[in-house]
Amino acid sequence: MAEAPLLPSDNSLSSRADMAGERLSWRDILLRSRRGLASGMALVLILGVGVAGYQATWRQELGQVRSNADHRLDLFASAVEGMLNRLEHVPATIQLNRDVVALLRPRSGPVSTDAVNSFLQRLNQQLGSLAVYVIDERGRVVAASNASEPGSFVGEDLSFRPYFIEALSGQVGRHFAIGNTSKQPGYYLANPIRDGERVIGVAVIKISLSPLAQAWSMLGVPAFIADDNNVIILSSQAEWLYQILGEPDLDKLVDFQIRQLYVDRRPQRFGASEQLLQAHQDAGADGVLLTGQPLGARLGRQVLAQAQELPKMRWRLWVFTDVDQAGRHAFTVGVLSAIAAAFVALLWLAIEQRQRIVRDKLAARHMLEQANAELESKVARRTSALAQTNERLRREVTERVQAELTLREAQDELVQAAKLAVVGQMSAGITHEITQPLGAIRTLAGNSQAFLARDDLDTVRSNLGLITRLADQMGEIVQSLKGFARKAPPQPQTTDLAQAVHNALLLFMARIRADDVTLVNDCQEGLAQAWCEPNRLEQVIVNLIGNALDAMRGQPRRVLRLHTLLIEQDGVNRVQLMVDDTGSGLTPELHGRLFAPFFTTKPHGHGLGLGLAISRDIIRSFQGDLRADNHAGGGARFTIELPERHPHETPLTAP
Repeated sequence: MAEAPLLPSDNSLSSRADMAGERLSWRDILLRSRRGLASGMALVLILGVGVAGYQATWRQELGQVRSNADHRLDLFASAVEGMLNRLEHVPATIQLNRDVVALLRPRSGPVSTDAVNSFLQRLNQQLGSLAVYVIDERGRVVAASNASEPGSFVGEDLSFRPYFIEALSGQVGRHFAIGNTSKQPGYYLANPIRDGERVIGVAVIKISLSPLAQAWSMLGVPAFIADDNNVIILSSQAEWLYQILGEPDLDKLVDFQIRQLYVDRRPQRFGASEQLLQAHQDAGADGVLLTGQPLGARLGRQVLAQAQELPKMRWRLWVFTDVDQAGRHAFTVGVLSAIAAAFVALLWLAIEQRQRIVRDKLAARHMLEQANAELESKVARRTSALAQTNERLRREVTERVQAELTLREAQDELVQAAKLAVVGQMSAGITHEITQPLGAIRTLAGNSQAFLARDDLDTVRSNLGLITRLADQMGEIVQSLKGFARKAPPQPQTTDLAQAVHNALLLFMARIRADDVTLVNDCQEGLAQAWCEPNRLEQVIVNLIGNALDAMRGQPRRVLRLHTLLIEQDGVNRVQLMVDDTGSGLTPELHGRLFAPFFTTKPHGHGLGLGLAISRDIIRSFQGDLRADNHAGGGARFTIELPERHPHETPLTAP
């Protein structure tokens, strides 16, 4: 192949060089056009891959969120129906009482109203309901479980209540309403009382909705329940309560005022009413995706709303799941997909570039450029591989750190859920402990006004002293409950076991008296000091005392004993707290599975089987242990063993 001279020697060679230059320029233009077209197509392909990855991941994430929410909806709906319908047969049985029928039967002669009131009071106490009462056919309450209490229902005209109208027509009335006298919301069940074929009255039971408010943690996401008027009657978010889905027109507001379902409350419009009502009309099982609706601090920009019908109550349960995280994950996958497509495109371009370099290697004049380009290509690939490896390692470290934080948060949430579950189970007893001194305070305050008017200051001063002591008594109970239920990170410190036992027993005193249990508390303040977190130790003691009381239910002899012991183990001082009961004890099979997660001997629906497992984990986190054995005198003994001081603290020795 002849080489062109460095310097042209004549006009002929110069003309040929100019013509070759023109031909190369047109070829360069065509090559650049092809490259621009290929780059544009590659960019469109990269964007398409990114969008496809985003959409596929979004559909998958949204489907997973829907599936999880549907499962929680089914569980919670079953729990709600179980709580509210367990007493649905009670109103129908009230007519079996002869005194009730005689009280309602016209011209039946004198009937003891006190006997009917006493019967309803005993029935209400046994059922744990808010109230039980009987209404005559004119709609007036003639007997009630609270007849002897202030704010009695006796004599009230309830003929406007929907449940009375339905029951008087021979059907079962089921309605939510706020009490006209008590101002307490409740679920009303009403049954007709018949004398032969004629309906002569209505029996009504009012069921508290407090257990439902305590069960929102089962869902783990914001939720509410709307009645058949589309009014939100129960909600995990306080600001949603008594809002209405849709526009509250004048006829509906007048109907609410006449029936007094919500007393003097005027329901306001809920923010996402139109979308929720449209989703309900379409009967879509997938729910509706809300975007840009200000639904609260716990919910982001995108929220998935799903509904579950509660047909027996004619209610509808809505849950709201924040899907911003799913959107961010889908966006991340889309970006990564686009990056992967770009990498493939770059790889293809690199291959094309290499092929061009290979073709150019045929020309000797480009040998040095081809060698340099090949070296630069190798450096670029290895640099890219190193950067990708470093990025992958960085992501793995970040994911592991996040997984550890998530695990710790989940453990703390599980501990808090167990504490709140115990508080919920003991709420009735605590309410009783507070209600008694509160009633006494009200009575003493009223008397003090009368004595103050008579200038009897000594009696007023005495009454004020009694009020102070009763207030201190209620404050001690509330402070103990508040300290037990608070959510705080564990901070071990020197803890008096006797004080922890005292705080735990405050939550059970009503139940101990109600179950006729003999309490023997041999724990003395200042004698046993342990290194632990006081609040979590109280949770463990509450769990053990509750289990002991459950184990002694139905036993002829019921004695609960708590005592402490100081021991030395491997040169280290340790303290023990023993909780003894007189129940049936532990069988070998039960003893082997006692601390297994989700194992429980309680009836279905009365426990998850996590209490002892969580309690042992709590004690072990403080370098202690929790054991269970049969007591020599009968029953079971649970022993908490803890170090007397910080495990890494060196005890002082005398010189």
